[in-house]
Amino acid sequence: DKEVRAIFLRLFAQLFQGYRSCLQLIRIHAEPVIHFHKAAFLGQRGLIENDFLTKVLNGMAFAGFVSERGPPFRTCDLFDELVAFEVERIKAEEGNPPKMIKHVRELAEQLFKNENPNPHIAFQKVPRPTEGSHLRVHILPFPRINECRVQELLQEGLARSQGAPPATRGDKKCVVPAGPPVGMFTCS
Repeated sequence: DKEVRAIFLRLFAQLFQGYRSCLQLIRIHAEPVIHFHKAAFLGQRGLIENDFLTKVLNGMAFAGFVSERGPPFRTCDLFDELVAFEVERIKAEEGNPPKMIKHVRELAEQLFKNENPNPHIAFQKVPRPTEGSHLRVHILPFPRINECRVQELLQEGLARSQGAPPATRGDKKCVVPAGPPVGMFTCS
């Protein structure tokens, strides 16, 4: 699953390489507006005739992408690093499938680490019931719930959560790297 996601991550990083150089921040409104110059992006990459990429750039998903990833100061992630710093590596791997697969596996590993920051905390899967287990008669009925005990547990949990500091993720905001200018990419 992570390798498939890594392949798509590389694909979109290749498609959108240099997109940050076509963003314009307009500050005439109370809330700044980010505008993407589609014609400049397609023209500088030599893809004006590319119907697929034109449709992608005109879609609602890309508009959401620009509004979410357009601000110059926000938390950076793996995609930002790929678009900004891995341009030459992705280009060099185009004709070398083993290197490309190695990079995909590295990205998949990074995606896994991002989703599971504490590897020692593992969730055990519930085993599948054995065949014929539904025919057993010795299974005891589910016990009745003690409402008083449930209330006690809720109160204890609330008391603990009120005394504990709020759990926040340590995402550091930074200036998003622009990467190379869009003019250095030409695609066929």
